[in-house]
Amino acid sequence: MQYFLLRMKRFCGFLAGFVFFIAGIFKLLDPVGAGLVMKEYMDFLHLGFLSGIAKPAAVLLAFMETVLGTALVTGIWRRVTAMAALIFQGFFTILTLVLVIFNPEMDCGCFGEVIHLTHLQTFLKNVVLLLMLVAFAFPFRYLGGPKKHKYASFAIVTTSVLAFAVYSWLYIPLVDYTDYKPAAPLQAGSVFGLQDEDRYEAVFVYEKDGQTEEFHLDELPDSTWTFVETRTLLKEGYQDADISLSFYDSEGNYRDSLAAKGKVMVVSVYDPDTRPAAWRKIERFAEMSEKAGFRTLILVSELPQQVDMDNMYLCDYKTLITMNRSNGGVTYFSGGYLIRKWSAASRPDIEELNEIYAGDDTEAIIDSESSGRLAFQAFFLYVFAVMLLL
Repeated sequence: MQYFLLRMKRFCGFLAGFVFFIAGIFKLLDPVGAGLVMKEYMDFLHLGFLSGIAKPAAVLLAFMETVLGTALVTGIWRRVTAMAALIFQGFFTILTLVLVIFNPEMDCGCFGEVIHLTHLQTFLKNVVLLLMLVAFAFPFRYLGGPKKHKYASFAIVTTSVLAFAVYSWLYIPLVDYTDYKPAAPLQAGSVFGLQDEDRYEAVFVYEKDGQTEEFHLDELPDSTWTFVETRTLLKEGYQDADISLSFYDSEGNYRDSLAAKGKVMVVSVYDPDTRPAAWRKIERFAEMSEKAGFRTLILVSELPQQVDMDNMYLCDYKTLITMNRSNGGVTYFSGGYLIRKWSAASRPDIEELNEIYAGDDTEAIIDSESSGRLAFQAFFLYVFAVMLLL
């Protein structure tokens, strides 16, 4: 009977740890996306003044969740791990209950961009996990102890996860779970016989006394209001299909069609308040890209003061950060299809640009998708093999 109890408790701890590990890794795969979800939580909890640390806080929390999952799976430090997991899961169960009650328009972000759950589904999932952790933890005297070599397994997996987190922080996700993934067709007004400005309108968001309001170009508020952001909306009566990349010049003319014809390199800068050295690198890349034969577009969420380029256009923040998670990253479109992405730290040089221009786009899509997916799957198999077999 005691053996059966120990096996059941160990199974509950193992299964809860598996979910913790998966959830943490999926968030570490996309630190920018995790940061956006963390910012939504901060805004919901009226902690918007902390939004500047949303991304590092989200990554730290995801790393802690992954490490806690690793400890549960390997079975080390069982009492400490059990108490930490109960506190962690108890807090998020209460938080998701609050989300169910108030039902804000936000994603729980439990599994990053990979799996999306409603607030109720998230709460029920957390209740089940909490019950499993209670079954695992109590009574303490029946927790048992790990085999000594499991401490080595824990150390190897934690180090590997840390390296994975650093890579994800510096580069774009190995697997793209957003709508802006390779092979996605790009919608542009001119493709369907419509002018871009006929289909879209710009809405300007301003804030005053803690309240935000949307205004059109011909009805902007007075100086007592503070500008927040610009949103590009599809006019009533039109439908969006696939992915859209709506952007406009300084005069307010939509130029979406520029990205839908020929071979186009798009540099997206969702945070223009970047260092002058970073802008110089963007300018050099744009020159190389044009020399290689590409049309090159610089899309920014707002016009930077220190830079003025003829090929610079305005695009809303959400589109830019969804299209490419790297600030200053590059996205390649060909014939109206998204082909490939690079982070700001890995933009192609002139030789690679020449190869891309002369190469086969279908092959580039396959290589880009398969290499990242295989690398992520290999990492998954490796860490689980270490946790289970070592």
